[in-house]
Amino acid sequence: MKALTWHGKRDVRIEQVPDPTILEPTDAIIRVTSTAICGSDLHLYEILGPFLERGDILGHEPMGEVVEVGSAIRDLSVGDRVVIPFNIACGSCWFCVRGLQSQCETTQVREYGSGAALFGYTKLYGQVPGGQAEYLRVPLADHNHVKVGADLPDERYLFLSDILPTAWQGVEYAQVPADGTVAVLGLGPVGQFAARIARSRGYRVLAVDPVPERRAMAARHDIEVFDLDDDTTPHLRDLTAGRGPDSVIDAVGLEAHGNPAISLMQQTVGLLPDALSRPMLEHAGVDRLAALHAGIDLVRRGGTVSLSGVYAGEADLMPMKTLFDKQITMRMGQCNVRRWTDELLPLVEDDSDPLGVMDLTTHRAPLDDAPELYRTFQRKEDGCIKVVLRPGDPHITPSSPAVEGGL
Repeated sequence: MKALTWHGKRDVRIEQVPDPTILEPTDAIIRVTSTAICGSDLHLYEILGPFLERGDILGHEPMGEVVEVGSAIRDLSVGDRVVIPFNIACGSCWFCVRGLQSQCETTQVREYGSGAALFGYTKLYGQVPGGQAEYLRVPLADHNHVKVGADLPDERYLFLSDILPTAWQGVEYAQVPADGTVAVLGLGPVGQFAARIARSRGYRVLAVDPVPERRAMAARHDIEVFDLDDDTTPHLRDLTAGRGPDSVIDAVGLEAHGNPAISLMQQTVGLLPDALSRPMLEHAGVDRLAALHAGIDLVRRGGTVSLSGVYAGEADLMPMKTLFDKQITMRMGQCNVRRWTDELLPLVEDDSDPLGVMDLTTHRAPLDDAPELYRTFQRKEDGCIKVVLRPGDPHITPSSPAVEGGL
């Protein structure tokens, strides 16, 4: 089969690799019909190479059709159409039954002290082959799927794999009071959905991003948008009676703009041999914290900062005096996808498309174009906000229109 494989910093390639097979009776194999490039895939493209090996298959936002099931599978049949959550969980351990699938005790990667295994996301999370491929092996498949209908296009459902539940959790964790105000920092795919979800709940949403195309997309959904400059924080305070918003959602993470010294460190670490760079990435302060610090500065006293952006450093400097003095609550963590999908499924199937799932994808392409689109997405060129790939479909082009039947 064809798959997108990692070969080094900013070096991903489409290669022929062996088809996946059933390894455990609880496995299933799907033919991938759609798969997306996620913002966190760019961390692999740019920074986290020391935890990858050449030939690793990337991608953790797939959906498709079941083509084979293991002997112990009870809830899936060949021909079922499914979305695959990015985290791999058993559904029955102490954490899973409490809605913390990202901490699953069955798939925790204890060698690295990490939570549940993830598809296509480094040795830190199990080195499980990912979904930017024509076929995907799904471990513990009875729990790790969302069964969907046959009538609506893939794009209605695809984002249930990661970014839509991630945004939903980010809003839940933000603890916005009724009729409150929330600021969303970053209008990539997760930030777009977080802003729309918050707006759909009746909150006032103030969203910040330096990229004009991202601001324009958010503005279409009744979001108040702002460029990123030195006047942004005082302006947002002025709009909230001088106090700041009740909640802030950081949808940026470790590669935020700013922190040039840390940016240089990230670049340097990526050039070191793995034996040297892995301990630095695991134990040093390698995150660019501009967005997080801005959120802490901006949120009102007694407010909440919710982190949806990925962070990886263990020794990052935090403004503890400010956090304590302002009595700030912080909530964060890898998304517990299956905790939220039952609530989200009726919304994505609603004909009115209340969360705008059909107004996110800017680039559609066959799998063969993935390396070029990784570059485009990483550079924020060509208005690129979300890329959806169709393995096995050579006729889709990056300029395909964003219409209901486009997939």
